[in-house]
Order: sequence, then C-alpha cells, then structure tokens
Amino acid sequence: MNIDASPSSSLSRRSFLGVAGSGLAALALRPGDAAAAGKRLRIAAVTTEYSYRSHAHVLLENFLEPYLFNGRRVDPGMDVVSLYVDQTPANELSGLISAKYHIPIHKSIDAALCCGGDRLAVDAVLSIGEHGKYPTNAKAQIEYPRKRFFDEIIAVFRRSGRGVPLFNDKHLSYRWAWAREMYDTAREMGVPFMAGSSVPLAQRIPPLELPSGCRVEEAVSIHGGVVESYDIHALEVLQSMVEGRKGGETGVARVQFLEREALWQAAREGRWSPELAASALAAKPIPGLPDPRELMRPEGALPGGQPFVSHGILVTYRDGTRGTMLAAGITGIRWYFACRLRGERAPRATSFYVGPWQNRNLFKALAHAVQDHFRNRRAPYPVERTLMTTGILDAAMDSRIHGGRVEETPQLLFSYRPRDYRAMREMGASWARITEDRPEPKGIEYGGE
Repeated sequence: MNIDASPSSSLSRRSFLGVAGSGLAALALRPGDAAAAGKRLRIAAVTTEYSYRSHAHVLLENFLEPYLFNGRRVDPGMDVVSLYVDQTPANELSGLISAKYHIPIHKSIDAALCCGGDRLAVDAVLSIGEHGKYPTNAKAQIEYPRKRFFDEIIAVFRRSGRGVPLFNDKHLSYRWAWAREMYDTAREMGVPFMAGSSVPLAQRIPPLELPSGCRVEEAVSIHGGVVESYDIHALEVLQSMVEGRKGGETGVARVQFLEREALWQAAREGRWSPELAASALAAKPIPGLPDPRELMRPEGALPGGQPFVSHGILVTYRDGTRGTMLAAGITGIRWYFACRLRGERAPRATSFYVGPWQNRNLFKALAHAVQDHFRNRRAPYPVERTLMTTGILDAAMDSRIHGGRVEETPQLLFSYRPRDYRAMREMGASWARITEDRPEPKGIEYGGE
C-alpha cells in the first residue's frame, strides 16, 4: 500500500500486541464460507437512520432488489439479513423495509452482526453513518458516529476471531486521529476496508480519461453544496482524478480554507486559477446563468445578487501539484473538474452527471462497487484515497475556524498507488432506460428500472 513509515503511521507496541494476541491478523484474510462456495453473501447494515432519500435508503435499495448499472440489470448476489438503526425519526422507513424484505432490526450493532447470536454471522458489513440528528461542532462538522460504528463492528470481529469486508460511507471520521486509527486498525487486522464518495463513479460528460502517469500541474473541482458535507465529495472527485499522475500519490503538504475577498486575493497572487475553474464549468453549461468566465470573477453573482463562489480549499501536494476545491452557487447535483497537464496549453475538463432523480441513481454505481468489494475482499479503489480526503477536509475545517490560516499537514505525507476502477463507473447507458422525464418512485418503492 506504500504508506510511508512515519510517526503517524507506525504501530504502537500496545496496538501491535493487541492485534497479535487476538490472532485476527491472519484469520481475517480467510474468505468466508459463502464467498468460497459461491453462495449469496449475508450482509449486515449498520445505519444512523433509514428515511426517504437518506444514504441508507438509496444505497441499500440496490442490495434489496436488482438494479441498473451501465444499462444492465444486475442482481446483487447477496442479501441484507440484519439491520441496526441508530435513530428512528418520524419519517423513518426501517419498519417498512423490515416487513417487506423480512429483515430483523436489532437493538445493537453486536446483535446485528451476530444475527442475535454470540459470534459473527454475516459475510460483510455496510456502515452508513450519514443523516440523522447529531451534534455539529465548532468546525461545522456533523459528529456522525462512524468511529463508534467502526469500533463496535471491530469488537465483534475480535471476539469472533474472524473479520469480513467492511464499507464505510463517505469520509472516515470528523477527527483525523480517529480516521487514522480506523485505517490502521483495519490494515493491521487484515480487514478488507473500503470507504468514500459516490460522485467519482458518475458518468463524465464530456468523457475524460487522464493519461496514466501524466504530469498534472493544477486541478480544480467544483460543487454546489454546503460546507463540509459536500466539500468531501468534491475533494474525492479531485483526489480520484489526480492520484494517477506521474509517481502516484505522494501526499499533501498544506491546506487552506478561504472565503470571499481572501479567496480572490489568492487568485490574484496566482495561487489558483479562475480561468481553469471557468473551463470546468464550461464542460456542461448551466442553463440560465451567465458565461462561466463572468461567474468566475470577484463580482460574479447569481440572479438576485448572491456571490457565485462561496468558499474554496487550496491543496498543495508534496510534488508541487496544486489542487483547488470550490463551492459555487449551483445545485448540489452538479460536479465539475478541470486540470492543466504539463506540456498542454488547453485544459482538460468534464462534468460528473449523476443521472435522473437528483443524486439517487448515483448510488447504483456505488452499490455495484461495494458489492465487488464484498465478493472479492478487495476495494476496487484504494481506501487511502478517502484517508487522504478525510485529512484534507479536517485540516480545511481547522483553517476555517482560524480565519484561513495555512495548515501544514505532515500527517498527510503518505503515498499510495491508484487502481483502475473504470469497471465500477457508470458510463451512461443506464440513462437510456431511466430518463429525466420518468417520475421518481416514492417511499420504499424501488427505482431500479
């Protein structure tokens, strides 16, 4: 995995002895009986809440029924056999899901993974810590219990002397130290671990494939959502595109969060390129808005006068590559990317199309990738990508509460190699069958086709 041997990545004596004493480091690498026999896998789902259009809903519906991926009808080849739901708001759907699909809802994560027994009784675990009413801290981070979920899942693995593939939705934790602990624990114990955003799997319009080993001088990723919870998606888009540059990923040296005049002053100083950002927006023009070159100016505004660009995160990579994430006044279903490659005058740009029904259908590709991870016990793209974006985001939120201070990030000076995950991406064939004018299903009615 090419994680550097630095103080932040080395094992403590206590953690090493704990793993060695459990015997799980070797046992976790053993395929489960169902996977070895080619049988349908048994899946436990651990969620914060199961409400309409929550991540639990739009991800799990592709585990409960066949779904469309690249125009093909895909049977997941696995069954959700147990649920844990941390919160049950008034609009919750877990009871309906439980009744329709005969899935028991357990009162603890331990019981869900053990299906009511005292040992692990599933072949893989989905951990979906998104949505629900949880505290928001001073750094604008919602304190979703992803680390708590992870710890309770790992506790069952230890007690059972067996680990199974685990998927963690979105970034690992709102605390860097916890995120690194989650990564290190999974790696030490041999637990196949996957995490991250759905957006890098979306259809690219126009199609864009960066040459393997290209030299990226500067890259920009743009989203239209809110601070932190949407920033992570745009950072994952950025990271997924630049990680295949020459030399692979070697780490991030510093991060800075900027708003308003400070962001535009950084542009005037040549620290990020509004022209490159305009080329990203031009990849798929936004109906009813001015030319992207007009929007990507300090005075650029939406109809009504609201500034078009609200904030940005500047990322300086160890190898000198410059990355910029921008939040712009567009809807939360539009995502853009552009970059300049060494030796090329014209930028390369694309948009990420999520399909009809806002972001709901985007989760078909994510479900497909997670199912591949569960079957093959290896993530189709490196979990180190999400470890990196988790650290970038946390440093950016530190910068934000300190007035845009530059945050040095020695903890992010690790390296990893990308993987070719094109087989996991939606290329657009599904949207000939699920069209923009087709009404979105309501409630738990499945929208697979």
